[in-house]
Amino acid sequence: MRASGAIVAQVLDMIGREIREGMATLQLDRMAEDYIRDHGGVPSFLNYTPKGDPNVTPYPATLCVSINEEVVHGVPSKKRIIKEGDIVSVDCGAYKGGYHGDSARTYIIGDVPPEVRKLVTVTRECLERGIAQAVAGNRLHDISAAVEEHARSNGFSVIENMVGHGIGSELHEEPAVPNYGRKNTGVKLREGMALAIEPMIALGRSRKAVSKNGAWVAVTEDGKPSAHFEHTIIVRKKSAEIMTLP
Repeated sequence: MRASGAIVAQVLDMIGREIREGMATLQLDRMAEDYIRDHGGVPSFLNYTPKGDPNVTPYPATLCVSINEEVVHGVPSKKRIIKEGDIVSVDCGAYKGGYHGDSARTYIIGDVPPEVRKLVTVTRECLERGIAQAVAGNRLHDISAAVEEHARSNGFSVIENMVGHGIGSELHEEPAVPNYGRKNTGVKLREGMALAIEPMIALGRSRKAVSKNGAWVAVTEDGKPSAHFEHTIIVRKKSAEIMTLP
């Protein structure tokens, strides 16, 4: 998982250097797929289908690239052009050596309003606070409560119907890792558990991400911006080991 996590982190580092106004989101996707394959991996998201749902069209890309009010699962396109003032959330997964790595970052393009910049900062801090709780002996929802408390104390909303997850030989495994919850509840964390922790936090009052035209992409209910950060971590005794650090 360190190997797959390293590939994902390197892809997101590369995107951080390359992303700019005027780019089509499909350009980012092509860069990411080439990088993953050149380093012996396979894109985790490409042709992904949720288990047990034959009616869902397989995901058609390497990255999820979600802009502004798009919370998650934005499909890269040559027609979707990144603009000055956008925030762009990029989610990437790679599979190597039998295991997956999964991580997301939100990038700020040029000048954005102060409240949007704060949203991005606070969402990253939510991830950090959640990871700090991912130690052996704690409960799963200690992670959730830490994310929720920091988001709400800064005046932001938690997207409640999109969650983190266990990860390993499958991209999505048990347990689900919600971004809200009560301390001292949920399964007990054990050393060696692998989790993808991923706060999705919104500027407005949205508590759900809703499908846009029945497609993969999910947007905030009120059309206000959302940010997304994610790391793949391993639960340890004193502090989590992060597989997808820059």
